[in-house]
Amino acid sequence: MTPRHPRQTTLLRALLRSLPLAIAGCFLAPAHAAVVISQVYGGGGNTGATLQHDFIELFNNGTTAENIGGWSVQYAAATGTSWQFTAIPAGTTLQPGRYYLVRQAAGAGGTVPVVGDLTGTIAMGAASGKVALANIATALAAVAAPTANVVDIVSYGASTPTEGSPTAVLSALLAAVRNASGCTDTNNNGTDFTVTAPAPRNLASAAFSCSGTPAPPPPPPPPPPTAQDLAIFQIQGSGATSTVVGQLVRTDGIVTKVLNNGFFIQDAVGDGNPATSDGIFVFTSTAPPATAVVGNRLQVTGTVVEFSSGAGTAATPLTEISNPTLIDLIGTGTITPVTVTLPLAAGDSLERFEGMLVRIDGTLTVQQNYFQSRYGQVTIGAGRHETPTNRFRPNSTEAIALADLQARSRLLLDDGSSLQNPNPTPFFFANGLPRAGDTVSNLVGVIDFGLATSTSSGAGLYRLQPTSTPAFATGNPRPATPAAVGGNVKLGSMNVLNFFTTFTNGATADGQTGQGCSLGGSVSAGNCRGADSLNEFTRQRSKIVRALAGLNADAVGLMEIQNNGNVAAQNLVDALNAFVGAGTYAVVPVPPQGTGTDAIRVAMIYKPASLSLVGASVSDPAAVNNRPTLAQTFTAANGEKFVLVVNHLKSKGSCPASGVGDVDSGDGQGCWNATRVLQAQQLRTFVAQLQSNSGTNDVMLVGDFNAYGREDPIVELTSNGYIDQAGRYNAFAYSYVFDGAAGRLDHAISTATMSPKIVGTQHWHVNADEQLAYDYNVEFKAPETTCGGLCPPDPINVNDAYRSSDHDPVLVGLDLYKLVPASTGRELLTGSTGADRFVFTSVLQGGSSISGFQPGIDQVVLSDLLRSLGRSAVADPIGSGVVGCSSSRLGAVINIDTDGSAGPLAPRALVQLNGLTCLAALQPQNFVFR
Repeated sequence: MTPRHPRQTTLLRALLRSLPLAIAGCFLAPAHAAVVISQVYGGGGNTGATLQHDFIELFNNGTTAENIGGWSVQYAAATGTSWQFTAIPAGTTLQPGRYYLVRQAAGAGGTVPVVGDLTGTIAMGAASGKVALANIATALAAVAAPTANVVDIVSYGASTPTEGSPTAVLSALLAAVRNASGCTDTNNNGTDFTVTAPAPRNLASAAFSCSGTPAPPPPPPPPPPTAQDLAIFQIQGSGATSTVVGQLVRTDGIVTKVLNNGFFIQDAVGDGNPATSDGIFVFTSTAPPATAVVGNRLQVTGTVVEFSSGAGTAATPLTEISNPTLIDLIGTGTITPVTVTLPLAAGDSLERFEGMLVRIDGTLTVQQNYFQSRYGQVTIGAGRHETPTNRFRPNSTEAIALADLQARSRLLLDDGSSLQNPNPTPFFFANGLPRAGDTVSNLVGVIDFGLATSTSSGAGLYRLQPTSTPAFATGNPRPATPAAVGGNVKLGSMNVLNFFTTFTNGATADGQTGQGCSLGGSVSAGNCRGADSLNEFTRQRSKIVRALAGLNADAVGLMEIQNNGNVAAQNLVDALNAFVGAGTYAVVPVPPQGTGTDAIRVAMIYKPASLSLVGASVSDPAAVNNRPTLAQTFTAANGEKFVLVVNHLKSKGSCPASGVGDVDSGDGQGCWNATRVLQAQQLRTFVAQLQSNSGTNDVMLVGDFNAYGREDPIVELTSNGYIDQAGRYNAFAYSYVFDGAAGRLDHAISTATMSPKIVGTQHWHVNADEQLAYDYNVEFKAPETTCGGLCPPDPINVNDAYRSSDHDPVLVGLDLYKLVPASTGRELLTGSTGADRFVFTSVLQGGSSISGFQPGIDQVVLSDLLRSLGRSAVADPIGSGVVGCSSSRLGAVINIDTDGSAGPLAPRALVQLNGLTCLAALQPQNFVFR
């Protein structure tokens, strides 16, 4: 599965606004306060909502006025530790019995805007979350239980308890409303609040007295605050955050880019200081006014905020002017882009260009396109980026340096919109362009910052909002077939990305309904992980079939297939055989030791015409294995034997709260690393048992190890005699792209005895470099119904191998020949039924003959013989006459001429291939020269 957190396809099935952060904790209740949080609503603008905005309502249930200026309302996800805040302006006083409403972010739906006394930009969770009232205007400490500076705190839904227990779950139609109009405060959220329809109250609402006496009339409203006149570069400053956050400012600049919820302006001249940005974003929430046109010079009055879209962006928030109260056209002008070259210098970042119009120098490489169809975003950077621990040991100087270099070389190319699933898909071209590894130039736009993943806890990245059309070019064309690996037997491995014949809607591939998937002994449709419907399943299977057919391997290990015996595996093989020919493949039987209790398992398919099963399959049900390892011994037609072992180690996601070595230590290996090391150690024990029981030391390990090439679990094997075959044949072997970097999670690792028989290993890059629009899912991409089924995702591309999974398959070539050594010469050598190698080490073995030699299948090995004659460096032994042929009555006689056809020495007969002509015998594929 995927590194660092759960599979991205699963993440895409959950809305950002309702995703909790998986960090447990508890809160100590603050002291009873006069000003309390009286109402919380996070479903604004959601489907079914009437109100367009989220909001947080405050109430003074005391008897005296409270100065709340310089305070803030803050929000964190359900179990999160990172707080977003909206500062309350200095001088704000809340009279007894009065309400103060802080309007927050708007959703796409709803019909009634919320009229607040203060406007923030926080997108709160609709069902669950935490809200705090703090007596500071900075974010609360990033811990699970903030107590200092907390005046009041409320948790709702499936959230970490704050005061007592949380309230019930909220929704688009339900808010948490403090009882008795805000007067009830026993420091227990679960009993102090009632979940009911939202009814926001603000300073203009009727007062309510908790003492029973009439509330005094509200004082006359204070005069509006006076805006400070500041240049944009003064607002931005030279740090990561502005020094005038929460203050009303008036500034002006030339519009450089217009988005659907705001626009960028840049100072016409700037201050000439490279440490301060001359540009800033003006957040309007809704469509910008008509005057917001590129080239117009606007004067803007609004409040300075630092916008953080989640925990991953909290350390580098975006400085912006929020919900401006005044936008005036005062002229026109132009801005010349500043040239930026990647990688940036060590210690530098794009922060100093935030909000500015820039031109990225030269041509960059596409690193990742996973969110192209979802958010219109493509990760780009200088050169192709590799996961540091794929090449170097974790925490090594080299790995740290590579991570730093790539961080200074990368940014997101955005589509200039905050819309999800844009239609048509931005930057979408034919033949998969852009794939990771393709190139892009003409990069002119404004520097922005925000989330680079689909979760609020994910990483953030600087973004380029283009003002010119980027120019994409093919740098990594789609491979129609796998690269050649050689050999006479091929082995494959493929993660089939949750191939389930039971769907998440409870239906099955054979037409049943109301069914479920088994996980840990429980059965429910909620345990199913693959297709949502028969339509998605048909698309998924079609792609996987074509990928397996393209591999054309004699045996293939499969990961992430439904754990329902061989039902799912047989369904896949039936479809594969219908495509490539009846009886081509068969499923390796389920092992007697079982397949474990996870919802997914590993499986194996093979070609009975090429390989025969030796004994029953064997699994390793050791407790340390999340999914039992599966092994099968095979023999080829010539009797050569080997063992294929399929693995799927513990994923990097769903991090534990504790556990030495299993929590994410930040060294690049993600979570559960210690468990994966134990699984690798158990694998070595299991392989030793297989070698003893099978009668062969030749073992090939394939599968999704959830560890990159130089991480501890792989080194546990390679430092103990195993050979990393993918790394052996490709210095930059990769099968997976994550966080804009490529590395191999899918491995082919052999025992030392098998390594000499392996002549090639390649990953077939049909998945990792492809964008999500090409996968089998119908959600989180441009809807097909709006364009007659002819726009991305393009249905005509369903019947191909591209994006059949999120992992690239692996292909290994074996020279699985039976060795028939010549000994004394003048002997009759007889092979088996095929794939024999007749080995000659000296011309003194001449005069032998071979019965039943099969051209193109059998081979004569002359490498040691030519080396003994000093002719191993000859590029073309046949063309130069060093190896020749003469006809005899019984067949073709292979000759050795030490000085070639041009020299004076006469050739010497080595071996006669009975029944063959020289034309059939003297072909390069019939020999091994080196």
